[in-house]
Amino acid sequence: MKKPIIKVIIPAVNEEESIAKVIAEIPELITEIIVVNNGSTDATAKVASNAGAIVLNEPNKGYGNACLKGLNYIATNTPKPDIVVFLDGDYSDYPEEMTAILKPILNEKIDFVVGARASELREKGSMTLPQRFGNWLATFLMRLLFNSTFTDLGPFRAIKYSSLKKLNMQDKTYGWTVEMQLKVLKNKIPYKEVPVRYKKRIGTSKVSGTIKGAIFAGFKILGWIFKYSL
Repeated sequence: MKKPIIKVIIPAVNEEESIAKVIAEIPELITEIIVVNNGSTDATAKVASNAGAIVLNEPNKGYGNACLKGLNYIATNTPKPDIVVFLDGDYSDYPEEMTAILKPILNEKIDFVVGARASELREKGSMTLPQRFGNWLATFLMRLLFNSTFTDLGPFRAIKYSSLKKLNMQDKTYGWTVEMQLKVLKNKIPYKEVPVRYKKRIGTSKVSGTIKGAIFAGFKILGWIFKYSL
């Protein structure tokens, strides 16, 4: 069996202190690492490039905008991947656990895997109260409305490229993760969660680190859920 082509997309805003650490710990089985510099005012782009990543610039702020930029690059370049992995650039995840996230896709009949930040594996203080409540509420509603088994909206995730294209992802900001999971449910794409560790990020969160960001993210997440429940 041929070696799978796996590409990683890392949205990054002002992550010059963490991005090289993230890149260095990504497993060797990855074909290409794509860092999307989403309007950073520091040396994120330079540090990422020096660490060996392909660096794209997306001046329009928004997590979804950065992810869409990475997907557009993939769609217009060869070779096309078999699998796409999404990973944050703040070093809160453990990049070496990518092998565990990829395993169900490579060895089972699974197309989509979420790295679930299990409470017993999280470093104390790594997730804020708004993050924990938002995850609980969103996944509770998904279980109630869509018979889902998701327990987390964790951004560390992998999906077969063929399935990802079917989702027609659109959200440009904080609703990206929940949009993907809802569309996976709607399209009956086989999915699974894999428990992963989670630690305090380097630097300040652009979403949960501000009241405005947390509230906006909450509205976006609930908006997607109720849109698909109608």
